[in-house]
Amino acid sequence: MASLELLGFGSTGWGALLIAATLMTLAVTATALAIGAVLGAIVAAAKLSGNIILVTLGNVYTTVFRGVPELLIIYLIYFGGSSAVTAIGKAMGYEGFLGLPSFIAGALAVGIISGSYQAEVFRGAFLAISKGELEAASAIGMHRGMRLRRIIMPQVFRLAIPGLGNVWQLSLKDSALISVTGLAELMRTSQVAAGSTRQYFLFFIAGGCLYLLLTSLSDRVFNGAERRANRSMPASAMGQA
Repeated sequence: MASLELLGFGSTGWGALLIAATLMTLAVTATALAIGAVLGAIVAAAKLSGNIILVTLGNVYTTVFRGVPELLIIYLIYFGGSSAVTAIGKAMGYEGFLGLPSFIAGALAVGIISGSYQAEVFRGAFLAISKGELEAASAIGMHRGMRLRRIIMPQVFRLAIPGLGNVWQLSLKDSALISVTGLAELMRTSQVAAGSTRQYFLFFIAGGCLYLLLTSLSDRVFNGAERRANRSMPASAMGQA
């Protein structure tokens, strides 16, 4: 009974805070995925451009941010960003330390990591497009912008959905590392609740169950999006893919 009260069924429950922390985790992950999508699209375009400089820069980005530990990147963004903001503040006449907000630092760090994986997802999706479709579009006089809008982007999005689902799950788990910045996401709140009540097993199990719920629901969403995208494609195109 005491455990139920601690989890939110009594006046001293932590349930509402865990739910709020879960929503914060979703907000951070969604923001990070959006940042990563922009970075990933730019890097994928660079790696597909054929320009040796752009290809090299793209390769460096994906190699570094997929090879360096995620926690180190979060520390670099959080503390490095805070130092940069403080330096800017001093240049403008403000004295004192200015910390980079935990949400911004966490979403940016996870977004940069996510972008290194999304770049490869987008690049692979583009390479999977049938060359015959692109040649046919050129043959009937489609200009580059129209080919991008009507053929390339819809196909890339459809083919990238499974990979993006995996990147979402990766970012969702990486969001737990943002707890080191003090952001009250799910991992941080579970730690605080466990430390305050000394019920470590209870709250870490509760946090794990909420993460499992998020990943299970995410799987259903991405699987549904994939089925919907595939239904909108002709059978011949699906066969080629």
